[in-house]
Amino acid sequence: MTIRVAQIGTGNVGVHALKALIINPEFELTGVWVSSDAKAGKDAAELAGVSTPTGVTATTDLQQVLDAKPDCVVYTALADNRLLEALDDFKRILSAGINVVGSSAVFLQYPWHVLPPEMLTPIEDAARQGGSSLFVNGIDPGFANDLLPLALAGTCQSIEQIRCMEIVDYATYDSAAVMFDVMGFGKPMDETPMLLQPGVLSLAWGSVVRQLAAGLGLQLDAVEQSHTRVPAPEDFTIASGAIAKGTAAALRFEVRGMVDGRAAVVLEHVTRLREDLCPQWPQPAQPGGSYRVEVTGEPSYALDLCLSSPNGDHNHAGLVATAMRVVNAIPAVVAAEPGIRTTLDLPLITGRGLYRAC
Repeated sequence: MTIRVAQIGTGNVGVHALKALIINPEFELTGVWVSSDAKAGKDAAELAGVSTPTGVTATTDLQQVLDAKPDCVVYTALADNRLLEALDDFKRILSAGINVVGSSAVFLQYPWHVLPPEMLTPIEDAARQGGSSLFVNGIDPGFANDLLPLALAGTCQSIEQIRCMEIVDYATYDSAAVMFDVMGFGKPMDETPMLLQPGVLSLAWGSVVRQLAAGLGLQLDAVEQSHTRVPAPEDFTIASGAIAKGTAAALRFEVRGMVDGRAAVVLEHVTRLREDLCPQWPQPAQPGGSYRVEVTGEPSYALDLCLSSPNGDHNHAGLVATAMRVVNAIPAVVAAEPGIRTTLDLPLITGRGLYRAC
């Protein structure tokens, strides 16, 4: 029996999720929500780059999508710069009895002790009211810092620290809103972007360290954050636009879960807009970027995750991976008990039915 699914958002991640919903016979596409009038009225196949029309046309009316009564929606609409609106969307969808998988808002990966009760409780209430489930994940926050490190941790005799790292060149990441407005690249060094406002890093990636701590059975004393920014040595251009000399061009930050004054679980990002910037910072395992999990203990592990794709670079591969982490979880989320679901309580998602002979 097919699962009826709608797509919310067709941007960098959503376009890959939409394609999967169209080509996978396990799903029946019931609707597509888009944020722009330019996309409204177009067949979903055209938006996803699929040749055969689906008969499902995109709309800017969320209620129209919900009225089709899908079993689940895939929510990939950008939430970083419209947080309250996105949370309202979740409450509306969940209370209507519709399950949600999504790549945003990222702190919903594991929101307890991250979101204040006045923001979290209404979402939990909506899920309870609708008898529906919510699962937010991706690659980071996502499987690169929950599924992989916890799998390694499960083979240890003892653990001193888990560190999860993203070491990536973002030059080909084409989203001006994320790159400039959220992360602050290309902005004056004395201007504090949204991501680096007090407490925001711990909000966005606090879910990572909180979930790792929960998986280890740890009670964190505190979550701390720090960051370093480096200016561009000259003018240059990236996919999202121009970077002027002296404006922000590299960013390194940590979010640390502390126990007895020691960092027990750490999320670290090393982000460059050119590979020659900050050569003293950690380097990726492959050109362009990689993800790294370091478990210090008995035994210790260092795992490098290198993404690639025949259809693009590491950033393209990461977008596909983000989309497919949540799309492939749809059957498990639909079958799950109502509420916010996490990697800790969902079954292993194995890629069942995805084999394709070349």
